[in-house]
Amino acid sequence: MTMSDVNTMRAISQDVLGGPEVLREVELERPKPGPNQVLVRVRAAGVNPTDWKHRALGVFLGEPPFVLGWDVSGEVAETGIGVAAFAPGDEVFGMLPYPYGAGSHAEYVLAPVRALTRKPASLDHVQAGALPLVSLTAWQALTEHADVRPGQRVLIHAAAGGVGHVAVQIAKARGAYVIGTASAGKHDFLREIGVDEPVDYRTTDVTGTVRDVDVVLDTLGGDTSVASLRMLRPGGVLVSILPVGSRELDDEAERLGVRAVRMLVDADRAGMEAIAELASAGKLTATIAGTFPLADAAKAHALGETGRTTGKLVLLAG
Repeated sequence: MTMSDVNTMRAISQDVLGGPEVLREVELERPKPGPNQVLVRVRAAGVNPTDWKHRALGVFLGEPPFVLGWDVSGEVAETGIGVAAFAPGDEVFGMLPYPYGAGSHAEYVLAPVRALTRKPASLDHVQAGALPLVSLTAWQALTEHADVRPGQRVLIHAAAGGVGHVAVQIAKARGAYVIGTASAGKHDFLREIGVDEPVDYRTTDVTGTVRDVDVVLDTLGGDTSVASLRMLRPGGVLVSILPVGSRELDDEAERLGVRAVRMLVDADRAGMEAIAELASAGKLTATIAGTFPLADAAKAHALGETGRTTGKLVLLAG
């Protein structure tokens, strides 16, 4: 494909739902920012499990065509009427409003001004493009819904995954004792990022071994959600990042005298500013499992769907 001109841009789109092979590079009209909107020149954009779920199933976005991608790091290219926080050339990062604000897997993307914050100079675009969705998810789960405090025991399922490995760092920054589940081969990594007690879910009955935790961050759903309630102390809280599921979770939580919360991540400048502060202080780092040129988005999806990566995959748009 030829280089896009000033009125167009390269983007990754799809015409049908399906596997990674449905993704294709297209040329689209470059959008214009409206009131309180910013046009961002994308430098890096994370790829998350929600991207391949939407690619295959449509989920919230329905039928294609659509451009995926919620993470973004780049420069302000143009501002709409009323934007006072940023000017062209400012480096910014953030999460587009989930779920209907997708579109960062492209050279340019529109963002509401309040979805963005300034990118710390200490972060490169790959780091900044990897952090937003997973970090906001973990931040909102642990601080807003669980109110993690110093000395509390926090169990994080799939602690080496995208959300899990940043949740570990956020919980540690808040002074918690962190228990993390992962296969044995990832336990050294877990210790490096701050996990106090790694647990091998393949060889250990986690629900029968771990007890008296204050908070469970459930990134897995299904039977794990309900079983995890029994690990909580009375009055503890489980926060699931899987927003839908059976009524059994609520009923069992009530029976046990604990709390269960289901959540979806939401765009949030205050949360992004807290994440930027942690990252600037060296307390939050995204582990990068791989980077891919924008045109190779299908390869990133295929790798991510193996479920064997540690950390985040990132597309480079320029």
